[in-house]
Amino acid sequence: TANHKLRSEEERFYMTCRAAYLSVFRSSLVNMTSKDQLCSVLQQAGRNPSQKALDKYWPPGTKKLNFDDFCEILKKEKTAEPDQLMRIFKKFDTNCDGYISHDELSRILTSSGEKMSPKEVDEVFSLADVNKDGKLDYAEFCRLLESTVEQCQTAALEKLEADAKLKRQNFGNQLDNSPQSLESQPELPASEIQPRTEPETTQRKGCFYLEEDGTIVSLQYRLIIPETTSIYLTIRPLNLSPIPDKPSPWMCVDTALYVVTGNETKEDSNLVCFTELRDKERFLWRGELSAGSYLLLPFTTGCRLMKRTRKTATKTAQLVNRTQSGELELTKEFKAALSDIFEVIDLDGSGLLSLEEYNFFEQRTSGEKCDEDAWAICKENFDTRKNELTRQGFLELNLMEANDREGDPRDLWLTLEAMGYNRSLEMVEACPFATLQAVHLDSGIKMLNSAVQRSITSKAEARSLKGHENVLVYTYKGESRISSVIANKSNQKVTVHINNEQSKNCVSSRGMSVFAVEVPPRTKMVCQHVMALNEQQEWTYSCVETIIPSL
Repeated sequence: TANHKLRSEEERFYMTCRAAYLSVFRSSLVNMTSKDQLCSVLQQAGRNPSQKALDKYWPPGTKKLNFDDFCEILKKEKTAEPDQLMRIFKKFDTNCDGYISHDELSRILTSSGEKMSPKEVDEVFSLADVNKDGKLDYAEFCRLLESTVEQCQTAALEKLEADAKLKRQNFGNQLDNSPQSLESQPELPASEIQPRTEPETTQRKGCFYLEEDGTIVSLQYRLIIPETTSIYLTIRPLNLSPIPDKPSPWMCVDTALYVVTGNETKEDSNLVCFTELRDKERFLWRGELSAGSYLLLPFTTGCRLMKRTRKTATKTAQLVNRTQSGELELTKEFKAALSDIFEVIDLDGSGLLSLEEYNFFEQRTSGEKCDEDAWAICKENFDTRKNELTRQGFLELNLMEANDREGDPRDLWLTLEAMGYNRSLEMVEACPFATLQAVHLDSGIKMLNSAVQRSITSKAEARSLKGHENVLVYTYKGESRISSVIANKSNQKVTVHINNEQSKNCVSSRGMSVFAVEVPPRTKMVCQHVMALNEQQEWTYSCVETIIPSL
């Protein structure tokens, strides 16, 4: 039908926009902050904007543009058609022989339109002079340009489609002592949340989120112990299903809590303990902690969280409707999803959102924070109690967002995707959990990775690989998972081939049975985490590690 065709065209356009944007930025939630960034993203989408066009889209005083702005710009900025370029070239082909000399091209490009420097002309000619005969075959150049544009767009779309695979490959590949890898890890800004009651009697909630680059982020937690105390720590997936016999699908996701000492700069942290014991879906630790301040770092191997992300949306849900009077309203399905989101970000379970809790949601979905003035406006316009936002007020706020966009759901979808939802309104890239008090929204890559590595190496026997006594493998076997660390004590990089093909009923955090891991010199690296694919059936772990000889 015509409507279906129109919708398909819109979806293709949206995919093109997203693919181009993610070729430059790690997330569609990241804002463009310069004209050069806008130019790069437009070029990735197959456009060649003039300086005049860039100045129009980025007028003086502009500080940032978002993904939505980019989509609108891309609608206006048309691709250069090869036939149009051919007509322009033919105008300047005085000999009508299909060629333009270097001198003719230089005269055109340095004297008309957006003038280029002689050096820039030389660079263009060097690329375009395929035969290296000092003449430009402009028909061939147009074909080359068209092919390059298509290749850029195809590569961007292929990269977008391969993201899920990249996530599975990259997880667990952060290094223990590599500054370069640490600098490349995306981190969300910290959001301080003050504890309201004593930690040993308080439950807090949080959520694991799977980012587009494979990083898993969550809240961090602070535990203050005034004197030596017996402690009972637990963490478990949070069931949001209202149906008793049908729990939330993420209840199978494994969770753990690592307790470390150290400051929040992630330097000089020491692993104290982690929730190693298991009781159904709950992981726990009992013991005694000395007086002091501790950071609690939630962790999941990603085996089952990543496996769930492979579920694609069967259809796109509708978010808003218009009533008979023409007013917008949220659909029942969208309200249910927003209610679950409210449940997740209501960290203390009070049934109300404080400014700190709401800012967790804002940071996650827009990368920004709501200040006191903006919060005061929220309280004036939406349902509140005790100066905090109610569930109804949260729904009203999202309805206002829909009205601001006149029913256009694109911004609403960006919010839902940031919170882990697919287009069928299923939470597939997130796992809510329940534990203690939150102090940070942060990926905490270095500190958590270090804690995971130490938990493995402190409890596992090291064995060297055959013929390589300086390359050690530590394999930890817990109640529900098997984890391994590779330690390269040599002064050369090594590549280790991993083969799990003889394992039965297993799933690896790498998302594949056979892969290779590069380990830099004098470095430890998490190799993989392995769990049962089906916990109701017997599972067997068998892994063969071999060194791939360097060329």
